[in-house]
Amino acid sequence: MSTAVRKILVIGIGSGDPDHLTFAAAKAMRRTDVFFVLGKGREKSALTQLRRDVLDEHLAGPYRIVEAEDPWRDRFQDECAGYAEAVRDWRRRRADVCEKLIREELAPGQCGAFLVWGDPSLYDSTLGILEDIRARGEVTFEHEVIPGISSVSALAARHRINLNRVGRPIHITPGRQLSESLPNDDGDIVVMLDAHESFQHLAGSGVWIYWGAYIGTPDEILIAGPLDEVSGHIRHMRAAARAEHGWIMDTYLLRLHPDGTDS
Repeated sequence: MSTAVRKILVIGIGSGDPDHLTFAAAKAMRRTDVFFVLGKGREKSALTQLRRDVLDEHLAGPYRIVEAEDPWRDRFQDECAGYAEAVRDWRRRRADVCEKLIREELAPGQCGAFLVWGDPSLYDSTLGILEDIRARGEVTFEHEVIPGISSVSALAARHRINLNRVGRPIHITPGRQLSESLPNDDGDIVVMLDAHESFQHLAGSGVWIYWGAYIGTPDEILIAGPLDEVSGHIRHMRAAARAEHGWIMDTYLLRLHPDGTDS
């Protein structure tokens, strides 16, 4: 039995633009024997192609991709049966898939990689799932994390704004918890994973929104302005984009006093 150790790389690849890849990420990709990809439905083909575009841009020779079906997740059940437990159940099933990929598709001594959108440390499950697999003890491997440009950084760059204001904090929250972090003078809020367009409940708050979808891809959409004026436009564009592509990835910043003044 070989004593060689499997190696797993968790590579942040940015939000879709192949030019967002760092030198460290490109070097990591060049020492990878197999790339693992999880996907589903129309989203599977579109996001897999974006990953292939990144690989084609930065790898000179052929590469190996192994795809697997991402376990189905009932978003309605998430809300009804308890979000935390629903996520734990989905992660257990996802860990089963990833463990099988590592065990059956990655030989001892080889290097495999997961290409993670944005940065692996920000609202992504890959690192936690790998720790769960390691804790099971059925397959052994070492893993390394290569950071990437997050959708948050890309959003600010595309809108040509700073994320922070002088001496002020930034809050990053999923959309489902926006009501607990309503915009106020304690800082600005970056919202991710907002499937329910929670911003629409802030009508009359005087807040500005800097919104972006498919950031860094040819389908990129950017909208900014007073929320009361652009909320309907965002909702219309979001619905049209989802209908066209079958999926959407969007992020936005909520800010009081967009001129940068402190009150």
